[in-house]
Amino acid sequence: MSAPFEERSGFVPCATPWGRWYQTMEEVFVEGNLFDSTIADEATWTLEDQKLIRITLTKTNRDAGNCWSSLLKNEYAADPWVQDQMQRKLTLERFQRENPGFDFSGAEISGNYTKGGPDFSSLER
Repeated sequence: MSAPFEERSGFVPCATPWGRWYQTMEEVFVEGNLFDSTIADEATWTLEDQKLIRITLTKTNRDAGNCWSSLLKNEYAADPWVQDQMQRKLTLERFQRENPGFDFSGAEISGNYTKGGPDFSSLER
């Protein structure tokens, strides 16, 4: 079944479960709903070997508790083990930022690390 040609915009969209993509003679466009919001002006992309694209998106909410469970809304979810590893990494990154004088090389996170780990902000320094 062929997709309808949209006369006004001049492209033929290809619908997918995650969004859609379309192309012109010069460009390829990809559209989908991200899991959460990002800062548009800080997004970057690179093209490697003329066929691999790497897109870097800066999260609007950049705290350790904001671990995306999928790339797009309801699509491409991380399996439970990978999600666990991502939460551990974000919690360790949070501790590194909060304690710049400590050496975290070889450190591992265990215990309460989901949602960015425990909140120590109310404790006196």
